[in-house]
Amino acid sequence: MIDSKVLFRAAIVGIVLQLALAAGAHYIAYVAKHYFLFGGMMIAATAGYLYGMGSGKGYFPGATGGAIIGGVCGLAGVCASVLMQDASQAIIPLFTAICVGTGAVGGLFGQMAAKLRSMGY
Repeated sequence: MIDSKVLFRAAIVGIVLQLALAAGAHYIAYVAKHYFLFGGMMIAATAGYLYGMGSGKGYFPGATGGAIIGGVCGLAGVCASVLMQDASQAIIPLFTAICVGTGAVGGLFGQMAAKLRSMGY
């Protein structure tokens, strides 16, 4: 049901981008104040989109894989932020849950893109 090869590739992209966002938020206060949550959500959604588009196995598997990817890369980003002492540990479950939701939505849109691509659009 879950394509592990595509899952791994999307996870690598999401984790690298989340770590770059955490590093940027550590050194630039403006990024931390205005872009950390939105950026983390967009990265999780993009990683979910990449999974859904890459696997193309259906909407439920796309959303499930996107949720897994969103949670994994969101957890990596918020843990990096906690390790750099930019956020408290209490934010870990909330940020991870938000990234799980946005990753699932990204997986749905990725599946839609895969379906459109197979139809020739």
